[in-house]
Amino acid sequence: MQFLVIEGNIGAGKSTLSKMIAKEQNAKLVLEQFADNPFLPKFYKDQERYSFPLELSFLADRYNQIKNEVLNLDLFQPFMVADYYFAKTAIFAQNTLKDDEYRLFRQIFDIIFETMPKPDLYVYLHSDIDRLLKNIAKRGRDYEQDINPAYLDKISKGYFHFFKQINSFPILIIDINNIDFVKNPEDFIRIKNAIFNSDYKLGINRLIL
Repeated sequence: MQFLVIEGNIGAGKSTLSKMIAKEQNAKLVLEQFADNPFLPKFYKDQERYSFPLELSFLADRYNQIKNEVLNLDLFQPFMVADYYFAKTAIFAQNTLKDDEYRLFRQIFDIIFETMPKPDLYVYLHSDIDRLLKNIAKRGRDYEQDINPAYLDKISKGYFHFFKQINSFPILIIDINNIDFVKNPEDFIRIKNAIFNSDYKLGINRLIL
Protein backbone atom coordinates (compact mmCIF):
# COMPACT_ATOMS: atom_id res chain seq x y z
CA MET A 1 0.00 0.00 0.00
CA GLN A 2 1.30 3.43 -0.94
CA PHE A 3 -1.63 5.81 -0.47
CA LEU A 4 -4.07 5.45 2.43
CA VAL A 5 -6.95 7.86 3.02
CA ILE A 6 -8.67 8.18 6.41
CA GLU A 7 -11.97 10.04 6.14
CA GLY A 8 -15.02 10.69 8.28
CA ASN A 9 -17.56 13.29 9.26
CA ILE A 10 -16.60 16.33 11.34
CA GLY A 11 -15.39 15.08 14.72
CA ALA A 12 -14.96 11.42 13.74
CA GLY A 13 -11.26 11.33 14.58
CA LYS A 14 -9.82 11.04 11.08
CA SER A 15 -6.90 13.40 11.69
CA THR A 16 -6.05 11.75 15.01
CA LEU A 17 -6.01 8.27 13.50
CA SER A 18 -4.01 9.47 10.49
CA LYS A 19 -1.36 10.90 12.82
CA MET A 20 -1.21 7.72 14.88
CA ILE A 21 -0.78 5.50 11.84
CA ALA A 22 1.75 7.80 10.19
CA LYS A 23 3.86 7.92 13.35
CA GLU A 24 3.89 4.14 13.80
CA GLN A 25 4.48 3.37 10.13
CA ASN A 26 6.94 6.21 9.51
CA ALA A 27 4.65 7.39 6.73
CA LYS A 28 4.34 10.73 5.05
CA LEU A 29 1.39 12.54 6.65
CA VAL A 30 -0.91 14.81 4.66
CA LEU A 31 -3.34 16.77 6.82
CA GLU A 32 -6.08 18.99 5.53
CA GLN A 33 -5.14 22.64 5.94
CA PHE A 34 -8.22 24.55 7.04
CA ALA A 35 -7.38 26.36 10.27
CA ASP A 36 -6.37 29.56 8.48
CA ASN A 37 -9.32 29.63 6.08
CA PRO A 38 -10.88 33.08 6.63
CA PHE A 39 -14.30 31.94 5.40
CA LEU A 40 -14.77 29.02 7.81
CA PRO A 41 -15.79 30.91 10.98
CA LYS A 42 -18.03 33.15 8.85
CA PHE A 43 -19.62 30.11 7.20
CA TYR A 44 -20.67 28.56 10.50
CA LYS A 45 -22.39 31.82 11.44
CA ASP A 46 -24.01 32.48 8.04
CA GLN A 47 -23.94 29.43 5.76
CA GLU A 48 -26.05 30.88 2.97
CA ARG A 49 -23.83 33.91 2.50
CA TYR A 50 -20.41 32.30 2.79
CA SER A 51 -20.89 28.77 1.42
CA PHE A 52 -19.79 29.52 -2.16
CA PRO A 53 -16.53 31.38 -1.37
CA LEU A 54 -15.76 28.78 1.30
CA GLU A 55 -16.16 25.83 -1.07
CA LEU A 56 -14.15 27.53 -3.81
CA SER A 57 -11.34 28.26 -1.37
CA PHE A 58 -11.34 24.63 -0.20
CA LEU A 59 -11.26 23.45 -3.81
CA ALA A 60 -8.19 25.56 -4.55
CA ASP A 61 -6.43 24.74 -1.27
CA ARG A 62 -6.98 20.98 -1.55
CA TYR A 63 -5.89 20.89 -5.18
CA ASN A 64 -2.67 22.76 -4.41
CA GLN A 65 -1.90 20.60 -1.40
CA ILE A 66 -2.47 17.33 -3.24
CA LYS A 67 -0.46 18.54 -6.22
CA ASN A 68 2.45 19.55 -4.00
CA GLU A 69 2.41 16.71 -1.46
CA VAL A 70 0.55 13.64 -2.70
CA LEU A 71 1.85 13.67 -6.25
CA ASN A 72 5.43 14.05 -5.04
CA LEU A 73 6.18 10.88 -3.08
CA ASP A 74 9.15 11.02 -0.73
CA LEU A 75 11.66 8.31 -1.64
CA PHE A 76 12.39 7.83 2.06
CA GLN A 77 8.68 7.65 2.96
CA PRO A 78 6.97 5.80 0.09
CA PHE A 79 3.87 5.17 2.20
CA MET A 80 1.51 8.12 2.63
CA VAL A 81 -1.50 8.73 4.89
CA ALA A 82 -3.97 11.55 4.25
CA ASP A 83 -6.87 12.64 6.46
CA TYR A 84 -9.02 13.64 3.49
CA TYR A 85 -9.67 12.79 -0.14
CA PHE A 86 -10.24 15.38 -2.85
CA ALA A 87 -13.82 14.16 -3.40
CA LYS A 88 -14.64 15.62 0.03
CA THR A 89 -14.78 18.96 -1.75
CA ALA A 90 -17.81 17.93 -3.80
CA ILE A 91 -19.50 16.08 -0.91
CA PHE A 92 -19.54 19.16 1.29
CA ALA A 93 -20.32 21.55 -1.56
CA GLN A 94 -23.39 19.57 -2.59
CA ASN A 95 -24.78 19.97 0.90
CA THR A 96 -24.03 23.66 1.29
CA LEU A 97 -24.45 25.30 -2.13
CA LYS A 98 -27.56 26.34 -3.97
CA ASP A 99 -28.35 24.31 -7.09
CA ASP A 100 -27.02 26.87 -9.58
CA GLU A 101 -23.88 27.42 -7.52
CA TYR A 102 -23.28 23.70 -7.21
CA ARG A 103 -23.61 23.15 -10.97
CA LEU A 104 -20.90 25.75 -11.58
CA PHE A 105 -18.76 24.35 -8.79
CA ARG A 106 -19.16 20.81 -10.11
CA GLN A 107 -17.94 21.77 -13.59
CA ILE A 108 -14.70 23.02 -12.09
CA PHE A 109 -14.42 20.07 -9.71
CA ASP A 110 -14.89 17.41 -12.41
CA ILE A 111 -12.07 18.85 -14.51
CA ILE A 112 -9.66 18.69 -11.57
CA PHE A 113 -10.86 15.38 -10.13
CA GLU A 114 -9.83 13.46 -13.25
CA THR A 115 -6.19 14.31 -12.52
CA MET A 116 -6.24 13.30 -8.84
CA PRO A 117 -4.52 10.10 -7.64
CA LYS A 118 -6.71 7.28 -6.34
CA PRO A 119 -6.03 5.77 -2.90
CA ASP A 120 -5.04 2.14 -2.47
CA LEU A 121 -7.55 2.07 0.38
CA TYR A 122 -10.12 4.63 1.47
CA VAL A 123 -11.19 4.24 5.11
CA TYR A 124 -14.32 5.99 6.39
CA LEU A 125 -14.77 6.26 10.16
CA HIS A 126 -18.49 6.15 10.86
CA SER A 127 -19.86 7.62 14.09
CA ASP A 128 -23.37 8.49 15.24
CA ILE A 129 -24.29 12.17 15.25
CA ASP A 130 -24.44 12.35 19.06
CA ARG A 131 -20.90 11.06 19.37
CA LEU A 132 -19.68 13.49 16.71
CA LEU A 133 -21.21 16.38 18.65
CA LYS A 134 -19.53 15.24 21.86
CA ASN A 135 -16.16 15.03 20.10
CA ILE A 136 -16.64 18.46 18.55
CA ALA A 137 -17.49 19.96 21.94
CA LYS A 138 -14.51 18.23 23.55
CA ARG A 139 -11.92 19.62 21.14
CA GLY A 140 -13.28 23.12 21.69
CA ARG A 141 -12.87 24.92 18.38
CA ASP A 142 -14.97 28.07 18.82
CA TYR A 143 -16.26 28.21 15.26
CA GLU A 144 -17.50 24.59 15.44
CA GLN A 145 -19.61 24.90 18.57
CA ASP A 146 -22.73 26.03 16.71
CA ILE A 147 -22.73 23.18 14.18
CA ASN A 148 -26.26 21.95 13.61
CA PRO A 149 -26.85 18.18 14.00
CA ALA A 150 -28.92 18.30 10.80
CA TYR A 151 -25.85 19.60 8.95
CA LEU A 152 -23.75 16.66 10.21
CA ASP A 153 -26.50 14.29 9.11
CA LYS A 154 -26.52 15.81 5.61
CA ILE A 155 -22.75 15.42 5.37
CA SER A 156 -22.97 11.79 6.46
CA LYS A 157 -25.59 11.06 3.81
CA GLY A 158 -23.43 12.86 1.25
CA TYR A 159 -20.52 10.56 1.95
CA PHE A 160 -22.63 7.42 1.58
CA HIS A 161 -24.08 8.74 -1.69
CA PHE A 162 -20.51 9.23 -2.93
CA PHE A 163 -19.51 5.71 -1.89
CA LYS A 164 -22.25 4.19 -4.04
CA GLN A 165 -20.67 5.79 -7.12
CA ILE A 166 -17.19 4.37 -6.56
CA ASN A 167 -15.92 1.12 -8.06
CA SER A 168 -12.34 2.11 -8.91
CA PHE A 169 -10.82 1.67 -5.43
CA PRO A 170 -11.79 -0.13 -2.19
CA ILE A 171 -13.75 1.77 0.46
CA LEU A 172 -13.72 0.40 4.00
CA ILE A 173 -16.52 1.80 6.20
CA ILE A 174 -15.63 1.14 9.85
CA ASP A 175 -18.29 1.65 12.51
CA ILE A 176 -16.33 3.03 15.47
CA ASN A 177 -19.23 3.82 17.81
CA ASN A 178 -18.18 1.09 20.26
CA ILE A 179 -14.43 1.73 20.34
CA ASP A 180 -12.00 4.45 21.40
CA PHE A 181 -8.74 4.05 19.49
CA VAL A 182 -7.22 7.09 21.24
CA LYS A 183 -7.63 5.94 24.83
CA ASN A 184 -7.51 2.17 24.33
CA PRO A 185 -4.39 0.69 22.67
CA GLU A 186 -6.30 -2.54 21.98
CA ASP A 187 -8.83 -0.64 19.88
CA PHE A 188 -6.05 1.02 17.91
CA ILE A 189 -4.56 -2.40 17.19
CA ARG A 190 -7.96 -3.66 16.03
CA ILE A 191 -8.51 -0.79 13.65
CA LYS A 192 -4.92 -0.97 12.40
CA ASN A 193 -5.24 -4.71 11.72
CA ALA A 194 -8.47 -4.09 9.84
CA ILE A 195 -6.69 -1.61 7.60
CA PHE A 196 -3.43 -3.43 6.94
CA ASN A 197 -4.11 -7.14 7.37
CA SER A 198 -7.07 -7.69 5.04
CA ASP A 199 -7.78 -7.43 1.35
CA TYR A 200 -10.88 -5.56 0.23
CA LYS A 201 -12.85 -5.63 -2.99
CA LEU A 202 -13.36 -2.54 -5.11
CA GLY A 203 -16.27 -0.43 -3.92
CA ILE A 204 -17.91 -0.60 -0.50
CA ASN A 205 -16.75 -2.87 2.33
CA ARG A 206 -18.24 -2.65 5.85
CA LEU A 207 -16.85 -3.49 9.26
CA ILE A 208 -18.15 -3.02 12.83
CA LEU A 209 -15.53 -2.88 15.60
